[in-house]
Amino acid sequence: MERSPTAAAPLSAADTAPPATPVFSNGYRRYAMGVILTIATLNLVDRYVINILAEPIRNELNLLDWQIGALSGFAFALFYTFLGLPIARYAEVGHRPRIIATAVVVWSGFTALCGLAQSFTFLVLMRIGVGVGEAGCTPPSHSLVVDYAPPEKRASALALFGMGAPLGGMLGMAIGGLVADWLGWRAAFFVCAVPGILAGIVAALTLVEPRNRPDHPAALAHATPGVGWREALRILSAKPTFWPLGLGIALTAFISYGHGPFTASFFFRIHGPEVAATAASLGLEAAGFLGIVLGLMSGIGGITGVLLGGWLADRRALTDKRAYIDIPAWAALASIPVYTVALLAPSVPSALGLLVLYQILGALQMGPVFAAAMSIAPPRLRATASAIILFQVSLIGLGIGPVSVGALSDYLAIGQGMGAGEGIRWALIASTFVALFAFWLYRRASRTMIGDLEG
Repeated sequence: MERSPTAAAPLSAADTAPPATPVFSNGYRRYAMGVILTIATLNLVDRYVINILAEPIRNELNLLDWQIGALSGFAFALFYTFLGLPIARYAEVGHRPRIIATAVVVWSGFTALCGLAQSFTFLVLMRIGVGVGEAGCTPPSHSLVVDYAPPEKRASALALFGMGAPLGGMLGMAIGGLVADWLGWRAAFFVCAVPGILAGIVAALTLVEPRNRPDHPAALAHATPGVGWREALRILSAKPTFWPLGLGIALTAFISYGHGPFTASFFFRIHGPEVAATAASLGLEAAGFLGIVLGLMSGIGGITGVLLGGWLADRRALTDKRAYIDIPAWAALASIPVYTVALLAPSVPSALGLLVLYQILGALQMGPVFAAAMSIAPPRLRATASAIILFQVSLIGLGIGPVSVGALSDYLAIGQGMGAGEGIRWALIASTFVALFAFWLYRRASRTMIGDLEG
């Protein structure tokens, strides 16, 4: 793509210059990052709790796999995808902590309402409501994290925010499974909703907007004239790295979101007797046991991958900024054989061990890819750049991934006579090969990143 010589004209020098070290004390930065990480974690708790509840919901409401995929992905992504863009544009000028605080209260309220569902339609509408709330979380948070952190720690700071994904997945699966065993799947939604409302209040009262601090570089950038949506899109599109990077992230999200709703179902259907026997030996029900195990698997693997990815990227980027993209590229490629062997493993322990490695590989990208996106985007367009990438992630990954895997599972199980167990196994394996296209896109983005940083 030819770079427009006037693409960055509307932005001042304050927008294009690297930000100085944040003026906040180390103690406040740690506190603020703790609050943001908590909100990011609750974001994923409320998004993922439905995954461990999929089988009891499916049985009580008499649903097919494609409907479970729709509840986990398409229904949630419908408004999450399209509302993220205008909210991000508002976040470029608005008070980001208040936007985030409002978002967490809204999605937590709708999560609680999911527990009242008596039909597929009602549950779909409530999941849409959760998506409406969560649309206001990540783009403002990415922008805020960048303003809190020094530039040389950007990948690590964004990796810390990204750690909310494995933490949320771990807690959502563990809490959801245990509460479902004790009190039923409806109670699990209620329990997961309460912390979000409290966190929203804390964020609104204690998080500082860096733009309101006259001694912070963000205040200078905020004082310069903004750009319209069309101009913002033109500026970002002039960066050849931007679109391949976003599509690469979206395709890896297609895999992870597509797998999420069906991992527990895979173990119930393929390894059911072994899961039930192991759970009984520990005095647990199968759902509670599997929730804890899958949650720990996701948490340990995800946290390890997120922290390792951020550390490796910041370290290697000192000599080659392309590390922000190269590390996720090779991790995506390596994930294919690891996941395939995991789903063909003969026992639960061997499958889980390989899935921990798979989680590490998948989480390596969290910090580096968004650090790359935030680095090539001008400061006044960081929330917008994040929202555009998340638009792709939500539409392709969250919106299409789960329902596609569910539909393929139904086709293989019913149309091809494989049965529910083998249908879900091979649907999950087939979807993993999408990582080949993600690898190609990441490598393409890597070739142009240095030029975009210098341009």
